[in-house]
Amino acid sequence: MRQAQMLQIVPLLLIYFLAPSLSTSPDIRLELTRVDSFSGYSKLERLQRAAARTGNRAARLFARHRSFPGHINTREPVVPNQGEYLIEIEIGTPGQAVLLALDTGSDLIWTQCQPCLICFNQSFPLYNPSDSSTYYKYPCAGKLCNALSLNACHEECMYRYGYGDNSTTTGILSNDSFTLGSAGNMVTVQNIGFGCGVLNQGIFLNESGIAGFGRGDLSLVSQLGVGKFAYCLTSFDQNNTSPLFMGSLAKLKGPVQTTPILTNPKIPSLYYLSLKGITVGTRRLKFPTSVFELKNGRGSVIIDSGTPITRMAAAAFQKVKRAFVSQTKLKVTRETSGTFDLCFRAPLSNSTDKVVVPRLVYHFDNADMEFPMDNYLKVIDDTGLMCLLILESEEETIIGSIQQQNMKILYDLKKEKLSFVPAQCDQI
Repeated sequence: MRQAQMLQIVPLLLIYFLAPSLSTSPDIRLELTRVDSFSGYSKLERLQRAAARTGNRAARLFARHRSFPGHINTREPVVPNQGEYLIEIEIGTPGQAVLLALDTGSDLIWTQCQPCLICFNQSFPLYNPSDSSTYYKYPCAGKLCNALSLNACHEECMYRYGYGDNSTTTGILSNDSFTLGSAGNMVTVQNIGFGCGVLNQGIFLNESGIAGFGRGDLSLVSQLGVGKFAYCLTSFDQNNTSPLFMGSLAKLKGPVQTTPILTNPKIPSLYYLSLKGITVGTRRLKFPTSVFELKNGRGSVIIDSGTPITRMAAAAFQKVKRAFVSQTKLKVTRETSGTFDLCFRAPLSNSTDKVVVPRLVYHFDNADMEFPMDNYLKVIDDTGLMCLLILESEEETIIGSIQQQNMKILYDLKKEKLSFVPAQCDQI
C-alpha cells in the first residue's frame, strides 16, 4: 500500500477503534440557560410561549422518524424556535462556540455547519470543520453511523434525523473534540461523534443545534461514558442559570427517593416512569390501570427536560381538574387567551405565601414526588390570576420542566433508575 493511501486511512482507523470510548469518564458541570431569560416578556407571555412549545414538543417526541424523501423542498420555512434549556460548548481545535438545546428526548448531537445549504439564522458564526485540526468525517463502518435510523454511505456517513413536527437536519456524521464545563473547570474530550448539519429544515428547538441526552449510543451522555447525569432547574420566575452535572458530580444528598426508568422498545431514547397514582389535596384519585400504562408503544409517562409545561392524559387530567376545583377555596375564573384550562382568582398581594391550595403528589413505583405549589399553580399576572400549569393530552403524560423545578433529579443510565430530592437550585 502506498504511503499516501496509508496516511488517508490511519485517521479513520483511529476513529473507528477509539471513538466514542473513553478510558475514564469526565466529571463535568455545565450551566443551563432558560430560553426566555432576559427576554423582556411578561410572566404571562412567557408561560403562553411555553405552552405553545409544549404542543410542538409532544409532536416531536412521539412521531416516528421519517425516511429520505425523493427530493428536498428548499422552500420549506426555516424558523429557529429555541429549546427550553441551552448549553454552550466548544467544538474543535481551536474551539468554536456553539449553543445547543439540552434534549432528553433524542440522541443525536448536531450543529449547523459550513458550508450550509439551508440554515436558520444564529447569532454567531456557524461551526466550520475546515478550521479545526481535530475534525474527521466519521467512517461508514463505525458504531455511531450504524446507530442512525436513517443513513447513507457515499464515501462518508450521511445522515438525516427527523422530528415529529417534520423538522429535519441533514448532513455528515462527523467527529471532533468537545470542550465542556463551567468557568474554571473546562474539560476537553476527544472523538465525539456529531451531526454536521448542512440542510436544516422546519422548526427547531435550538440556537445552533441539539445536544441529545437520550439513552442511545449517539447521545452526549452515552459517548462521554459518564453513566449518569443530574440537573437542578431554577424557578421559572428567575433568570438564574441551572446546573447540570455529569460523572461523579452527579450525586444527591438528603431524603432521596428512587424509581425505575422503564423502556419503550418503539421509542427507546425516552425516559419512561411507572406512575401508580396521583393525590390532590387530601384525596388519592382513582384511575383505571390503563391510564398510565404503556400500550402498543403509546401512552405511559415520561419525564422530559424539553417540555416546559406538564401534559397529562385526558382521563387523568379531568379527575385532577375536578379535584382542584372541589378543594380550592378560590373563585374559578377564565384565562382569556384559553391557554390554561383551569384558573382561579387569588387575592391581590405582594406574596402568595398565605394562599392555601391542595397539595399535589405523584406516586411512582417506590417513590412519591410531592411538588411545591409554584411547580403546578402559579399567579401569572398582576390581577391575581392563578392557573394550573398542567395541559390536557390524549394519551401520553409528560412531566415537564416547570414541574421539575427546585428538585435535583438524577438519571442513572447504568442502573436504569431515576432519583430525586427537593433542592434550592439557585444555591447549588
